[in-house]
Amino acid sequence: MPEGGCHCGAVRYEMPAEAIHQALCHCGDCRRHSGAPIVAWGLVPQEQLKVEGETRTYASSEHGRRHFCGTCGTALFYTNEVIFPGTIDVQTCTLDDPDAIPPAAQIQVAERIGWMKTAHELPAFERYPG
Repeated sequence: MPEGGCHCGAVRYEMPAEAIHQALCHCGDCRRHSGAPIVAWGLVPQEQLKVEGETRTYASSEHGRRHFCGTCGTALFYTNEVIFPGTIDVQTCTLDDPDAIPPAAQIQVAERIGWMKTAHELPAFERYPG
């Protein structure tokens, strides 16, 4: 089972290797919460996610709840009992091996930042350029 955690290590988790759905989300809500142009998610049954450590919860919308480390602030999980009852979305880039659960789709592309369409055309450097 893939393992992951927050930046400071106060929260660790283990999730199933098979996600119900895995996607890159372009919505403005994910973007604002993460500070990133997209967020990678893996949806799993809530009872199959094992979490060690305490998370804090933020009501990001009427039914949406974002779970994060209260120490370092790393965003980790998302729940919405109306849309995804009994499941939890895991931010898969917080996995120790993010390649363990690759995205299978892009969602909410109606809200995608314009420059993301051509981001793959930008110069690429193995490390920070000198």
